[in-house]
Amino acid sequence: MPEKKKAAPFFGCMIQAKYPQFESAVRFSFDKLGYKLVDLDGFTCCPDPIYFQAFDKLSWLSVAARNIAIAEEAGLDLITACSGCTSSLSETNHLLKTDEELRERVNERLAKIGKKFKGTIRVRHIATVLRDDIGYEKIAASVIRPLTSMNVAFHYGCHLLKPVEIMNVDDPQHPELLEQLVKAIGANPISHRQRILCCGKGCLDDDLPPKMMFDILTSVENESPDCLCLICPTCFDQYDMGQIRMKKIFDRKFEIPVVYYFQLLALAQGADSKTIGLQWHRTKTKEFMEKVAALSG
Repeated sequence: MPEKKKAAPFFGCMIQAKYPQFESAVRFSFDKLGYKLVDLDGFTCCPDPIYFQAFDKLSWLSVAARNIAIAEEAGLDLITACSGCTSSLSETNHLLKTDEELRERVNERLAKIGKKFKGTIRVRHIATVLRDDIGYEKIAASVIRPLTSMNVAFHYGCHLLKPVEIMNVDDPQHPELLEQLVKAIGANPISHRQRILCCGKGCLDDDLPPKMMFDILTSVENESPDCLCLICPTCFDQYDMGQIRMKKIFDRKFEIPVVYYFQLLALAQGADSKTIGLQWHRTKTKEFMEKVAALSG
């Protein structure tokens, strides 16, 4: 019997602190797919790919390199469940592999705690592991209750796709990854006009993010999906909670259930509704929850 493929999962801060249901769904799904997640001790914040990096890039690189070094010591690739974590760790991995002087400066810092960045592993978003290591066919074969009744819109966010020369995930203007992952679980993928725009979380301006969210939610609503699917907890935070803010700011009520892709995958693989944690989401509709209940029966 061939040995299971394996990697070290990096769940980051937001999933473990605010959305543990995402981690639960990931673990359920990867077990069903025969992929081993090897937990390592000692990880910290990735750290944040926007504000920390802008304030002190060398310290930002050093913290991220320390996380990578932990996976290097175990000889395992690092897979992340958050697009922001992917961005920080992938950019650090890329920069330190290609810039010897920068690598030496970071390693001088890491030496004080007995760590060293060597550049021996890959950093990947967990969605690309599904596509590249497992494959759409095997995902579809793991499904025991196809989500054929669900029309699923999707949102990519920024950090998964850009900068393309570092992320190297998909065509940033015409991505297909999420559409294919939605198809693999039997659901009907619904595109919308603003599917590759930013959720607005990283903007410092107080007025701009709500307008960005409003435009995207309107774009999604126009297609009448059952839910909006994404693969980043920060984007989830924006849209799940953001719909409450839309009512206060624009006096416009949106009712679009927002889900993390692995929640849908686990549901299709046989998980019950408590395992995927939809009860903790702020925005739910009766129609969507009835479809979930019918599937998890």
